[in-house]
Amino acid sequence: MRVRSALYLLLFVALSSFTGPIKSFKKLDDGVLVELEQTSAADPQYVKLQVIADNIIHVVAAPTREFGNEESLMVIDTGKAPAGWTIKENNDGLVLSTKSLQVKVAASTGEVTFQDKAGNTILQETGGSGNAFTPVKFGQEKSYALQQAFKAADGEAFYGLGQHQTGLMNYRGWQVDLTQYNSVAVVPFMVSNRNYGILWDNNSITKFGDVRPYQPLSSLKLYTKDNKPGGLTATYISAPKSGKAPIVRLEKDINYEFLEQLKNFPEGYSLEGGTVTWEGYIEPDASGEFHFSMPASGYVKVWIDNELLLDKWREAWNPGQSVFTQKLEKGRRHPFKIEWNPDGGQSFIALRYLTPQTPAEKSRIAFASEAGDKINYYFVNGRNIDEVISGYRTLTGAAQVMPKWAMGFWQSRERYKTQEEILSTAKEFRKREIPIDNIVLDWSYWKEDQWGSHEFDETRFPDAEGMIDELHDKYNMHFMISVWPKFYEGTANYKLFDDKGLLYKTSINEGIRDWIGKGYVSTFYDAFNPEGRKLFWKLLNEKLYSKGVDAWWLDATEPDILSNSSIEHRKALMNPTYLGAADKVFNAYVLMQNKAIYEGQRSVAPNKRVFILTRSAFGGLQRYGAATWSGDIAATFDEMGRQIPAGLNFSLSGLPYWTTDIGGFFVENKYDRPEPKGEALEQWRELETRWYQYGTFTPLFRSHGQFPYREVFNVAPADHKAYKSIVYYNKLRYRLMPYIYSLTGKVYHDDYTIMRALVMDFGQDKKVFNIGDQFMFGPGLLINPVYEYKATTRSLYLPAGTGWYNLYDGKYVKGGQQLTADAPYERMPIFVKEGAILPFGPEIEYAAEKPAETITLYVYGGKDGKFELYEDENTNYNYEKGKFAIIPITYNEAAKTLTIGKREGSFDGMLKNRTFNVVYINQNRPKELQFDATPDQVIKYSGKSKSVKLK
Repeated sequence: MRVRSALYLLLFVALSSFTGPIKSFKKLDDGVLVELEQTSAADPQYVKLQVIADNIIHVVAAPTREFGNEESLMVIDTGKAPAGWTIKENNDGLVLSTKSLQVKVAASTGEVTFQDKAGNTILQETGGSGNAFTPVKFGQEKSYALQQAFKAADGEAFYGLGQHQTGLMNYRGWQVDLTQYNSVAVVPFMVSNRNYGILWDNNSITKFGDVRPYQPLSSLKLYTKDNKPGGLTATYISAPKSGKAPIVRLEKDINYEFLEQLKNFPEGYSLEGGTVTWEGYIEPDASGEFHFSMPASGYVKVWIDNELLLDKWREAWNPGQSVFTQKLEKGRRHPFKIEWNPDGGQSFIALRYLTPQTPAEKSRIAFASEAGDKINYYFVNGRNIDEVISGYRTLTGAAQVMPKWAMGFWQSRERYKTQEEILSTAKEFRKREIPIDNIVLDWSYWKEDQWGSHEFDETRFPDAEGMIDELHDKYNMHFMISVWPKFYEGTANYKLFDDKGLLYKTSINEGIRDWIGKGYVSTFYDAFNPEGRKLFWKLLNEKLYSKGVDAWWLDATEPDILSNSSIEHRKALMNPTYLGAADKVFNAYVLMQNKAIYEGQRSVAPNKRVFILTRSAFGGLQRYGAATWSGDIAATFDEMGRQIPAGLNFSLSGLPYWTTDIGGFFVENKYDRPEPKGEALEQWRELETRWYQYGTFTPLFRSHGQFPYREVFNVAPADHKAYKSIVYYNKLRYRLMPYIYSLTGKVYHDDYTIMRALVMDFGQDKKVFNIGDQFMFGPGLLINPVYEYKATTRSLYLPAGTGWYNLYDGKYVKGGQQLTADAPYERMPIFVKEGAILPFGPEIEYAAEKPAETITLYVYGGKDGKFELYEDENTNYNYEKGKFAIIPITYNEAAKTLTIGKREGSFDGMLKNRTFNVVYINQNRPKELQFDATPDQVIKYSGKSKSVKLK
C-alpha cells in the first residue's frame, strides 16, 4: 500500500537512511503506524499494522490522517497483542516480527509483504490493480470505492468466500461476486492452499479475484445469422396457441437480468409459453480464453463454435448464475447461439464476458469493494488450513456446539398448511420407525393479510402450543418455525415498528406488492438498529418462543425485500440504515438479524442452546448459533452437483454448519403438473435418493422443497429401492451419532470443520486442488456423491499418502489413483481413510433416545489412528463452563494395539460405564459393515485407560 500526508510528526520517527515513500513511523502498543509520501491522489496516506496474534496481522490503510472509529460488525474484540513482537528499520524499509511471521513495509513502494521466519514470502501486496481509493458519495455521505491487490504464487489455489453456486471449487483466475442474493451467501474470507487466509473486513458489495468489470456483449463485434454486422438475430416466438407471428429483431446486448429490464422485451411479447433464440457470430479484438457469466432462469442452452457450453434449467422466478469459458481468436467470426425457454411469465437472462487475462493479471488477485472509509483486512497464517480457520474464528467468534438433536434428521416441506398435516407427518415417521428429530413449519402459518404478526391462523392451527407440546411429549420431536423480518403495511406490528422509525420505507412509498393473494405492501425492519433487534426478539418471544418453539428459520435475510430487483434498487429499499447508507453495509444485514435472535434467546433462556437456520451468511455468523442453507435451488441433478463445491467453499470460509434442500426446492413442471408418473416419477425418485445419500453427510441433514412432498413415504413405497436406500442412509446417520456429535464438539473446542474439502487434509497432493465433488466427512470418511441420472458408477480420486477401505465391504484400495467405483442406485461410494477409527452407536429413532452404552468401534489398520469421543449435556451451554467429557481412542499400527484412554472431564448425567465392541479391519482382513457382527475384542470401560491387541 502507498501511504501519504502527515500526522503529528513529532510523534513519529523519521527514516533518513534511504529515499522512498516512507517518511516516518510510530510504534504503537500493538503495532506500528507508518506515514509515506503521497505518490498519487488515489493512494492511502497512512498504513497501520496491528499484531492480533503471532500468526494474525491486521492491516489498515486510510486516505486521510483519520482511520475512523466505526466498530467492525464481523470482528469481535481481539484483545491485547502477544508479547515478544518487534519493529525494526533497515535499508529496505520496516520489519515487524512476531514468533512466526515477518511483516515488511517496503521502502520503495510502501507495499506490505508477509513472510515466515525463514524469510519465505507467503503473500505480498501489489499496487498493479488500479486505484486503492476512489471517492464516492451516497446521498450526503462521502466514502471510497476500495481496491487492494496481491501477488498470486504459481499454482496457488483460492477457496472460501461463502457459498456460490457456479460449480467452481478453486477460484483462481475467476471473478467471485460477493453480493448477497437468494442462493448466494457472502463471507469475505479467502483461504489459500498455501495455508493462509485474508479476512476482508468490509460490509459492502465486493468482488474477489479478477476484479475487472464484466463487458456487455455489445463490446464484441456482432453479426446476424446472415453474417451482417451490427448485432445478433433475436427471434421471439410466442406460445403456439397465441396465433402471433414471430418477432425478429437485431439485438446488441442480452441483458434481462432484473425486473427493471423486463420492459425491454419486444412490445406485446409474452414470455409465458414462448421461446427466444439469439444467433449469429461474435468477433473479439483479442485472442485467448474468454470468461462468460450468465444469470438465467428457465431452460437455457449456449453454443459457441457449435460447442454446447451450457445446458441448464432454473425456476423462472429465481435465476441462478452460471460461468463458462471459450477460446476465441482475434478477428475471427465465431458461430454463436442461445436457445431460451423462459418457462414462465416472468423470467430472466443476461450474458456478459471478461477478455483474456494478461500474464500480469493472471499473477494477481484483488479485493474490490464499493464502499468504505479504509482498506481493512486481516492476514491469518497457519501450518494447515485448520489453523487458518481457527484464526478466522479467533477474530470473529467461536462456533457453538449445536444441540445434539439438531444433528439428527429434519423434515420440512413448502409447506405444512395445517396443524393436522404436521402431527400426521410426525405420527407416520414414528409409526414406520424412521429416525427423525425435527419438523419444520415454513411460512404463511399466519392469516393471509397478517405477515409479520408472528401469530398462527387459528382456523388452520387451532392449538399451536398444544401441537408443539404433542411433538415434544408424544413424538420426541423438536419444532422449528419460519420467521421473516417482514411486515405488512397497516398491521399492528408494522405500526409498532413504524412509530419508532425502525422500518425501511422505500417499498412502502413505492407501493410495492408481494405475490400473496391480491398482493400486499410490505417492508423489512432495520436490523442494524439495536432497538429494532430488541423489539423484533420481544415479538418472537411473546408470540412464538413462549409456545415452545425450539429453533428459528430466518428466511430472506439477504435482505430480499423485492426479489429480482436491481442491485441499486435493493440498496434503495434498505436506505437509510441505522449505520448510514445501505451501500456501506449491504452484505451485513443477515449478521444483524441473527444477532437479534441469538442475543434475544440467550437473554431469556441463557442456558438453552440456540439453533438458527438462515438463507444467507456473513463473516462472524457462526458465533450466533446459526447454520445456512443454500437457498431456493432447483430440483435437478446438475443443481445437486453444484451444491457440493458450494458447501465445501462455505465450510472453508470458517462457517461449519451448512445444508441444502434435499431434493432441491423447486421442480420442473414434469414433476408436479400433474403429479409425476412413469419416467418422470422414476427420475424424481432417483434424484431424491441420490440427494438424500449426499445430504446424510452434510453437517445438517434436512429435507425440504415444494410439491411433490419430500417425506420418504411420499417419495416411494416401502418396497421401492428409493425408499430402502433413503431409510438406510438415515439410519446410518443415526448409527454414526457418536462420531457426528464428537465432530460437533470439536468444532467448538478445536475450531474444527466437519465437511472438509480434500485440500484441507491432502494439501500436498496437487491433484485435489480442483476437486469439488468429493470431500471428507470428519477425519475418516471420504464421501463421493452421485449426481448423474441413471449412473451406476462414478469416477473418483483417492488422495495419495494413505490407503482407503470401501466402507461397505471393507476392501482395501491404494491411494493416489483415479478409480471407477461401483455406484448402484441404492449406494453412494464411501471410502474410509487408513488408520480411521469410527464409533457407531445403537439403533435409535432420535438423537437422545438412549445413551450409547454400547459402541461398535470399527478400526481400520495400516496406519496409526486416533479419535476423541466427545460428550456433554446435549442441549445447554454448560460445556462453556467445562462440563464435558472426552475419551481419547488411539491405534498403534506397529504394535497392533488399540487404547481406550482415560476419560477427561465430566458432566451431569455422564454415562460412567460402557462397552466397546471392536471390529478390526486391515488390508488382509476385509469385513462388511455389520453392526451385529461378532467383535474381535470387547472392552468394558469405566473411564480408566485400557489397551488391547488386535489381530
